[in-house]
Amino acid sequence: MRISQLDGKRVALWGWGREGRAAYRAIRARLPSLALTLFCSVDEAADARGLHDPWLTIETQASAERLGGFDWIVKSPGISPYRAEAVAAAEQGARFIGGTALWFGEHAAARDGGRTLCVTGTKGKSTTTSLLAHLLRAGGHRTALAGNIGLPLLEALDPPQPPEFWAIELSSYQTGDVALGGARPDVAVALNLYPEHLDWHGSQARYVEDKLRLLTDARPRIAVLNATDPVLSALSLPDSEIRWFGDATGWHLRGDALWRGEREVMDTASLPLPGRHNRGNLCAVLTAIEALGLDAEALAPAAASFKPLPNRLQPIGERDGIGYVNDSISTTPHATLAALDCYSGKRIALLVGGHDRGIDWHGFAQAMRTRAPLAIVTMGENGPRIHALLAAVAGEGGFALSAARDLAEAMAQARAALGAQGGVVLLSPGAPSFGPYRDYVARGRHFAELAGFDPDAISAIAGIGIA
Repeated sequence: MRISQLDGKRVALWGWGREGRAAYRAIRARLPSLALTLFCSVDEAADARGLHDPWLTIETQASAERLGGFDWIVKSPGISPYRAEAVAAAEQGARFIGGTALWFGEHAAARDGGRTLCVTGTKGKSTTTSLLAHLLRAGGHRTALAGNIGLPLLEALDPPQPPEFWAIELSSYQTGDVALGGARPDVAVALNLYPEHLDWHGSQARYVEDKLRLLTDARPRIAVLNATDPVLSALSLPDSEIRWFGDATGWHLRGDALWRGEREVMDTASLPLPGRHNRGNLCAVLTAIEALGLDAEALAPAAASFKPLPNRLQPIGERDGIGYVNDSISTTPHATLAALDCYSGKRIALLVGGHDRGIDWHGFAQAMRTRAPLAIVTMGENGPRIHALLAAVAGEGGFALSAARDLAEAMAQARAALGAQGGVVLLSPGAPSFGPYRDYVARGRHFAELAGFDPDAISAIAGIGIA
């Protein structure tokens, strides 16, 4: 699907965040007089009116009746196609597409567009995509780092000097878009699958189905899959060559040692990749690089110069004997358990809870019988539900349990639990930030402020763009 194919059609934009604005600019660059209707919030409408675009109509109510009157609706990723009004509009003939699909449509037609490497997974995809770009750049390859990590693909639609490789992070909101674009990724990496985003997808089964569309529908030339994930390891992809990581015949870890088959390559304990799960994802990166025909073993040592991403097990400093770790990106109980494993043996006060997506916390609570930190503070919309589960095992687990109204109160309770002996306050909420915060970045910034540190110093993600 190319942007030019929208010409002469009834076209709407739904959403006016960064992705929506990028879609608008890309369409306008190619179709300057195409009539567009924008559906957005009242606050966003004021910003859009400032464009003074005579071909742009702005509406603040996206009803099924109005949406159903369009041929194509260019939808922002955060808007679920399973919403009632979207389903009804589709039944009336409206077709939905996203910026990712439009980019792939343009990329398929580009003469020198660079090779595409797409990375998805419930957890670890941002770090993995960034590490992939870092190692490729270390090898002298001009590489774009874009997608869900913070740079919409349509903002990099027409680079003055095309990169050799595109390292693209895709969320489950975007994976289905790739096939619509009509271009097969050269390499698609799938890291893991855990329950997530159930409010957007509607069910765990649909989440898995949508996530796997990067593999099943987009038919990458090479699929790099985690041999230890039960869903991924059972996949059959007749249109793709499969390369496994985490398998003894390929790139894998033995303890902290990185191995390629039966050859030990390097020790990973000192790498700036917090958590064994992140060092395991280095295996995914090296497998993807090898799939490109490059010398992955020669590039592996460059991981030592990687700069960790903010909000992902990020140590932000120490005050009065207490260290603070910002893992605001943690939006599932699985991610929180991985964070606790990174700090095993330390005095930890853990902050959990946030927006309630209906994810099951029973497994987390059962794990706290034997893997609990010193103290756990619950907060947020799903805080009471998590608190009730933890209260049933607190005696056996031997941890202090308290409940807070918000992050500020949770921080105060965590400090009190650690006391004069000190320790680490770990923000790994296992839930999204929606409600009090616009996103996990805003939550991480507030955590840094409450800890007494400059939030600007901990927020920037290095490497986004083309270099």
